Amino acid sequence: MTSTTTYESAVAAAFAASLPTASPLVARASQVSGDTGDALIVPFVGEASAHLAVQLFEPEILVDGLGGTPLADRLRDALDTATSALGSGALGEATTGDASTLFADPAVQLFDLQDDAGHTVGRLAVVVTRAPAGASHSSRRLHRIAGVEMELTVEIGRTRMAVRDVLDLEPGRIVELDRSAGAPADIKLNGRIIAHGEVVVVDQDYAVRITRILENVEA
Repeated sequence: MTSTTTYESAVAAAFAASLPTASPLVARASQVSGDTGDALIVPFVGEASAHLAVQLFEPEILVDGLGGTPLADRLRDALDTATSALGSGALGEATTGDASTLFADPAVQLFDLQDDAGHTVGRLAVVVTRAPAGASHSSRRLHRIAGVEMELTVEIGRTRMAVRDVLDLEPGRIVELDRSAGAPADIKLNGRIIAHGEVVVVDQDYAVRITRILENVEA
């Protein structure tokens, strides 16, 4: 898949995986929007063009031994690895400032950087202003981050419950979902829907058979 959203998800996943932290971080689609305050803002220009904005709520999670070094320098390698998904190019000068305009851009993809306990330790905004050209070269562009793991989840439905109903849950209780039996499941990459599929059983394990790829994924 080579949709713009996939490139942004690849950038976010590679950035999270490349951060020098004691335990690996993952990038998940964020639900925040609007004014977010100051962030480290970095442009990327080359085969593609993009702007990234990074917020680390807890800079002490970095264990690179460079506590006295500017954050822009400490994150440079992770940003360089992440933007390799967009092809050849170069990072511009990183600046720290108000990133509310970038975070509110209609084309922005926002990602929460979370630790293994699900705690959000930072946030990343990615805006691809010019997508990589030539889908046939996508494998070459993504080669440098081919080993980065991205979270793929399958969702068969969801529901909303009042707190009192959640507190009343007990074994044997049936929770009705918002999807009829036989309806396709949503396949999500880093929290964003990229495909639909049907749940099957393979060697007594659940699996999913892809039935439709969404080439133009909406933000």
